[in-house]
Amino acid sequence: MKLTCAGTKQSPTYYVQKSVRIGNKTTTKTVERLGSIEEIKARCGDADPVEWAKEYTKKLTLAEKESKQGILLKYSASMLIDKNVRRSCNAGYLFLQDIFHSLRLDKICSIISDKYKFEYDLNNILSMLIYSRIIFPGSKRSSFNDSQKFLEQPKCDLHQIYRALEVISKENDFFQSELYKNSQSVIDRKKEVLYYDCTNYYFEIEEEDDFRRYGVSKEHRPNPIIQMGLFMDADGIPLSFSLFNGNENEQPSMTPLEKKIIKDFDTSDFIVCTDAGLSSTANRKFNSIQGRGFVTTQSIKKLKGFLQDFCLDDEGWYLPGDNKTYKLNGLDEQADYDKVFYKDRWINEDGLEQHLIVTYSVKYRNYQRLVRERQIERAKKYVESPSSLNRKKGTDPKRFVEQGHCTCDGEIADRTITCLDQNQIDEEARYDGLYAVCTNLAYAVPDIIAINTKRWEIEECFRIMKTEFKARPVYLSRKDRITAHFTTCFTALIIYRILEKKLHDKYTCEEIINTLRSMDMMIVPGEGYIPTYTRTDLTDALHDAFGFRTDYQIISQKNMRKILNQTKKK
Repeated sequence: MKLTCAGTKQSPTYYVQKSVRIGNKTTTKTVERLGSIEEIKARCGDADPVEWAKEYTKKLTLAEKESKQGILLKYSASMLIDKNVRRSCNAGYLFLQDIFHSLRLDKICSIISDKYKFEYDLNNILSMLIYSRIIFPGSKRSSFNDSQKFLEQPKCDLHQIYRALEVISKENDFFQSELYKNSQSVIDRKKEVLYYDCTNYYFEIEEEDDFRRYGVSKEHRPNPIIQMGLFMDADGIPLSFSLFNGNENEQPSMTPLEKKIIKDFDTSDFIVCTDAGLSSTANRKFNSIQGRGFVTTQSIKKLKGFLQDFCLDDEGWYLPGDNKTYKLNGLDEQADYDKVFYKDRWINEDGLEQHLIVTYSVKYRNYQRLVRERQIERAKKYVESPSSLNRKKGTDPKRFVEQGHCTCDGEIADRTITCLDQNQIDEEARYDGLYAVCTNLAYAVPDIIAINTKRWEIEECFRIMKTEFKARPVYLSRKDRITAHFTTCFTALIIYRILEKKLHDKYTCEEIINTLRSMDMMIVPGEGYIPTYTRTDLTDALHDAFGFRTDYQIISQKNMRKILNQTKKK
């Protein structure tokens, strides 16, 4: 800061001023008007007014350097704001940027850029797509427009984003393997147990092509789809993914991706956990060699008759750590409500020795009964209105509806009779509360149950991508760009999951993303940034986890530059 004088020699007026930078320009701003000699004398007493003003300016300069001096902002109710000048920005992405650079994604982009020699900044484009996918999810065009809200605006054109998607697709395998290697220095990757599952994504088109095909949609939509297979580690952090045609069977998708993990990720000794839909004999046998193992959900209904009888037998049940045997019909509804009972045996199916473990839970039984009762109520409406039976429904209660040409007493009827199929209802009720898994591991039963219990996290990964990240519908048509789209979604999910771990899994996905989205700041040209968001326990946790704060009453431009450098310096 400096002391300046204006006016005439006979009537000078003194000011404290400083130089400030606004964009690429430097200008002078008045910090405080000290006034005329008489006004200064009123403040300094018997001291020389000019010398006092100089010392006062020095004190203000020192106080500002120590960040102890408050900043006085002046606004006028009669002045219009400047046209086409940004007045606010989002700073929530800074926490994502910190993880982005911790994963050395900028280095990965640099390697790819050196290989292809293009002019645009791949790192700038990829980071923009990832931050926007988490905070402002939408199409590539809307992501580009919404990214203008970030503190640091993207330095690219829309057409360059589409060019970058083509390159990201070509380097998808390299990208995934390097991302995995780099992630090991950021977080401990628990790859002893890997979870695999498949989902699909729809496109708002009518005509299918070689990639987007009509198939069985998980969301029961009539649109063409593509399918995704995803491997996840034991902490719920994605490991690798693959895409395949919408009309293909998902069971053969696991082995090729698993081979790629063994080759590219330099790991082969692990256990694969899947649901029943991916537990084909071929997949089980593939994971029974070279030190690998499997834990997979087993449909009791598909077991041989004597094994079904074993599972449904009322006797011979145990509690983990207890040698006493229990009968299911002797369980107490309240005392045993949260307990999980089990029985197990080794079986030989299709030439493969497997450990069959069956669990029973009163809580799970009651849940299944509740779901079925609601479906029966819906089925009754079909009985009352049989014409609606031809309509397709997602969760299908029509399996409880029977149509025939004879009455319940066996007499021939003149017209079609529609009624509830009580035999089907009773058959399903036999399996209430039961859950079975098969494994080739000679582990203790509680350990196998614990491995299978975490399988819900891969379902949550898909839910986050579809709901929070709005990964579908996909507004792209070329296969390479579609692949790149899911590469950015996959990377965004890894970054988000690491963010959850840094917050110790204390907050929900909705809370975290809504907080990042709301962390706006008012731009004060020449001074800094004023937070306009609400400080909460979650914002405090974010700042504590990453070692910088954006929630001071005002953050100077100099301190904000330090924060930006900190989030990029890894």
